[in-house]
Amino acid sequence: MPVRRPQRPTRSAPARKPTIGKARRAQMITTYGVGSMIAIDEASYIVLGLDSWRINNREETSEPRLQRALRVDKLYLPPAESEDYGAGLKRFPEFYTCHECRLLQPYGGFGGRGSTCACGGSLIPSRFVLACDDGHLEDFPYRKWVHRGSPDGAVSCMRDLKMVTTGRTASLRSIQIECGCGRKASMEGAFRRSELRRLGIRCSGARPWLRDAGKVDCARPPRTLQRGSSAAWFGMVRSSLAIPPWSEKVQTAIDRYYTMWRTSSDEVIAQQAEAVGILKRGITGTQVVDAVRKRARFEEEGTTAEPGDLDAELRAEEYEQLCTGTSGDEEYDDFECRPVEGDPPMPQIGQVMKVTRLREVRVLQSFTRVEPPSAADAATRHAALTVGDPEWLPAMEVIGEGVFLRISEPLLREWEQREAVVDRAGLLIANHAALLRRRAEAAGRPAPPTRLTARAILLHTLAHLLINEWSLDSGYSASAMRERLYTDGETAGLLIYTATSDSAGSLGGIVRQADPDRLARTLRSALRRAQWCSADPLCMESETGGADSLNLAACHVCSLLPETSCEHNNTLLDRGLLIGWPTHPDGGFFSVR
Repeated sequence: MPVRRPQRPTRSAPARKPTIGKARRAQMITTYGVGSMIAIDEASYIVLGLDSWRINNREETSEPRLQRALRVDKLYLPPAESEDYGAGLKRFPEFYTCHECRLLQPYGGFGGRGSTCACGGSLIPSRFVLACDDGHLEDFPYRKWVHRGSPDGAVSCMRDLKMVTTGRTASLRSIQIECGCGRKASMEGAFRRSELRRLGIRCSGARPWLRDAGKVDCARPPRTLQRGSSAAWFGMVRSSLAIPPWSEKVQTAIDRYYTMWRTSSDEVIAQQAEAVGILKRGITGTQVVDAVRKRARFEEEGTTAEPGDLDAELRAEEYEQLCTGTSGDEEYDDFECRPVEGDPPMPQIGQVMKVTRLREVRVLQSFTRVEPPSAADAATRHAALTVGDPEWLPAMEVIGEGVFLRISEPLLREWEQREAVVDRAGLLIANHAALLRRRAEAAGRPAPPTRLTARAILLHTLAHLLINEWSLDSGYSASAMRERLYTDGETAGLLIYTATSDSAGSLGGIVRQADPDRLARTLRSALRRAQWCSADPLCMESETGGADSLNLAACHVCSLLPETSCEHNNTLLDRGLLIGWPTHPDGGFFSVR
């Protein structure tokens, strides 16, 4: 999608601003969403809030369950490449350095033409920014940093600053900030929280992505980040599958018109449905009216789930539908799920379903900085996408296919109660609870209980092994597949599906893996590979591993996936719970019985 500088509306038709950069639609949800920084040529910009986006009203999408959970009226696809639509950009950081004279100051003060200094040198955006974990962002306070130790120097001295790189080492010590008054300081120590706190540098509460929003009071300690750091922006993306009744043919037919029709009379709805051609698809006017009224009642009912329970509520409905499937008598445009004929390939698998058609909707709800979002976060960590409550959110549709596996519940319950399993899973559960506790204490709020269980670790690891195995046989790479786990409460299933944003994700390569003979071979091969890792014995015998010590027997050699394919950032994995571990070789769920 094109991204351009924002423009304020005028009485006459607004002049079009030149497009200064482009990003794919999916990137506007996952990589370059609101509040993120994007490098374009030799400049750096921040993506402005939804108030500054110019969207195409004809590209509205919908997923009623997700819209109700997020409490928004509409979902729009990010604008495609066009001269008329796009997201707003603002130059950020404001501080730049001249490549020749090394002058360091805000962009507009260099006196040259365009992106050049008066001396003729090109301008380079600042490498460093200041952020806090509530999402606020600002330029690094270079003047205060170079005058540290001087009681009032940072306030009274307005001499020119320079950034000089000595090149003697690759460390921050070789980057020197120099002031015209003679003060000098290297950037060494700039990434230490204690150093910023000692200098009295606090978060200013700046939100440069919200054009008309002022600063807010913020007591969170700021952190120095490099402009291109992955910690500078973590998108909070919610997703759901379009399942019956909202995937019915009549419901998908009214998607584009529902917001206009929901307050209209029955007669007007039927007349307009005929005018726009819906009745030519074998749908009656009465069916259209009933579909509109049904969705309106669904919206009015709202949801009683707490914000932290929304995903569990959405997935419980999906799990029930995936287990039930769809019959041949029903017409669904976005969801088709049928059981595989024959017995499951092994006793531990209770049910296998072919999902020959699915549509997933992914919505950017918010974002965080410094630390990725977690269940322990306070609401203040969810940075705003607009000034005020948003009326719509950007969304992406994923069309594809998949295979759903449900684990045998009797065997699973018996396995979960084994003492050895409880002890081994308890290591990860304790580490996860400790992480939530640390995050909650930092936010000054009570720690939520961990929902991690032995079955969650088991199904998550099995999903990784199957994706790695199918990447060799299905025609899709591991990065083109995703997992969707159902492990809350009594649910015990996993969905592996293609993760492409076009119809290429429904070519049959995944669905055919559900055929009994193929699935039996795949499962045996995956479990056989899991029995040995080239990093063993260290991988299998490690008591902790991965980020925040949230893995056991799992590493890049045997179990990890591209991050876009995993729901938990490659954590909460353990091969041992599948195939056993040295002290309990029969403790794995799939160990020979």
